[in-house]
Amino acid sequence: KKYPNGCNLINCDFLKESELEPFLKKVELLKIDILVNNAGINKISEFEKISYKDYNSIQKVNSHAPFRITQKVLKNMKEKKWGRIINISSIFGILSKQYRASYSSSKFAIDGMTAALAAEIAEHGVLVNTVSPGFFETELTKSILGKNGIKEMSSLVPMKRLGKPDELANLILWLSSEYNTYISGQNIIIDGGFSRV
Repeated sequence: KKYPNGCNLINCDFLKESELEPFLKKVELLKIDILVNNAGINKISEFEKISYKDYNSIQKVNSHAPFRITQKVLKNMKEKKWGRIINISSIFGILSKQYRASYSSSKFAIDGMTAALAAEIAEHGVLVNTVSPGFFETELTKSILGKNGIKEMSSLVPMKRLGKPDELANLILWLSSEYNTYISGQNIIIDGGFSRV
């Protein structure tokens, strides 16, 4: 992959404490003022058949790591009196579906973190929001669903298509910019109307 000039790429497996701890130290030193918590994993399974290992792994990546990373950026944001934190959830953090217990638990949790932190930190000029995407046209989606699956999924969305990654990126960009001066503690759903109509 090619990354824009000025990018500093740090690899970290959130499931490995041996990698997460040094990563958190680097994050603290970087003095970040915009944080997007976007890592996520999922495994679909019947509730009774979910192994604790799988459940715990999903919580570690989807909610525990964002919690710990967010702790490391707050001091700098409070000192600057400016910061933006965007937690990426999912429509399955708004509503759920069979076999999504582990994933939905983690995504409901990250929105709860958003609400509590927004209440605590807004007076310091730090705005915290959740963005909950619906179905998006990514390489992963294409490989999992195939053409027929995408066609079927698109038919369930009022706009009759999947979202494009740029549409999601533009929302996150706006929320994390200086244009956003008064939106905090919100869970903004971007799903072409799927969860609403």
